[in-house]
Amino acid sequence: MKNNTIIEVTPQGFCGGVMKAIQIAKEVRIQHPEATITILGNLVHNEYVKKALWAMEIHTIEDPKKTRLELLEDVPSGIVIFTAHGVAPALYEKAKGKGLVVYDASCPFVLQTQKIVQEKLKEGYSIFYIGKNHHPEAESIYTLSDAVFLIEKEADIPQDIENKIFVTNQTTMSTLEIQELFDAIEERYPNALFNNEICNATRIRQEAILKLKDQAIDLLIVVGDPHSNNTNKLASIGKKAGIPRVLLVQTLQELKSYNLDLNEQKIAITSGASTPKYLTDQIVQYLKTNTDEPFDLKKVL
Repeated sequence: MKNNTIIEVTPQGFCGGVMKAIQIAKEVRIQHPEATITILGNLVHNEYVKKALWAMEIHTIEDPKKTRLELLEDVPSGIVIFTAHGVAPALYEKAKGKGLVVYDASCPFVLQTQKIVQEKLKEGYSIFYIGKNHHPEAESIYTLSDAVFLIEKEADIPQDIENKIFVTNQTTMSTLEIQELFDAIEERYPNALFNNEICNATRIRQEAILKLKDQAIDLLIVVGDPHSNNTNKLASIGKKAGIPRVLLVQTLQELKSYNLDLNEQKIAITSGASTPKYLTDQIVQYLKTNTDEPFDLKKVL
């Protein structure tokens, strides 16, 4: 892999909300060395973070077919950690009713969105919430009230709502997709009140990809988990920026499995906000030096 140009798109590594969630989980283990600790769903959307937590005997339970309330049935006792994606108030009530010790690792940006939506519901608004169905962050919002309408695409915009309308969104959505839906809603409901809640970490990473548009990039490598919404949106925006090839990979070994000819390539590398920098650094080292070190799970966190 000679004569490559490698562009490390900044920022890289965990965002603040992810760092906070991981730190909470580690501190809970230190404070309760013998306790059974269960994370209700993936703490953050990264398979290798989950594996590293398992190595600390912090166990994750996840079932995409179950809501968080249903999943809580599978936690009989001990300590439960709520994930960075936020939870609805009903989950707190159910956990306390089961006698569980609760730690909340919710991202501050998610909590901010929940607070705003709850305030607007009290003020009598109908809420148009742009998000991904069954995503835990979105679930924590659209389960708050029947007055919250989940919108994934333009066809989901409710018809003939006579109530006053407040529009907001999941924090990890694409800035481009959000604006398209905002425009469609405003055309139908010109008096609606809009509040864009895409978090700074998501926005900055997406804007950095869009700036690659005129830099003749041959390949964009997005490092992250395929179940991570913010990671998927980076890949999607890379394609919209006209980059001819975009790869979403979790690890160096996955990248190598493609057997790509990367000679004479201009390669940009970015990563999702829940991607350990260790995984990205391994890929960067390989592209720059054609060498790699044995994978070490202890370096993930």
